Amino acid sequence: MQLEVGAVTEGKVTGIAKFGVFVEIEKGVTGLVHISEISKNFVKDITKILKFGDVVKVKILSFENDKLSLSIKQVQELQNVEENKPDENKPIKVLNKAVQKQEDASKNKEKENPSFEDMLAKFKRTSEEKMSDIKRNLDNKRSSYSKRR
Repeated sequence: MQLEVGAVTEGKVTGIAKFGVFVEIEKGVTGLVHISEISKNFVKDITKILKFGDVVKVKILSFENDKLSLSIKQVQELQNVEENKPDENKPIKVLNKAVQKQEDASKNKEKENPSFEDMLAKFKRTSEEKMSDIKRNLDNKRSSYSKRR
């Protein structure tokens, strides 16, 4: 098998270190999958994701100075892209639902982000309510003070 940059192949995990895992692609050819290339999510402990002997699909990133750089994350991303490709045979109803979801999302966004006039009216209303409560409390205090004398 000839190693080409960008090729996707399978390999077996032969070593685990803090900084990544070593994957043997073919007899005598081993490459490193750096910890940042294992998953799109943060990886704190590699041993919770991969074990010795696991067979994984890897993408060849580079081959320089007899060092082979590999990625598991990019293979997963390629698979996700292929799964999400639009199918030309899907009914139009699915597309209509997608458009409806976008419209609903934009309506919800408008509710979340009211116009300046709406915000000003709400502020004015709450301010007037607070002021009337303050006046009522002051009037009650004044009337109770005059009753004591």
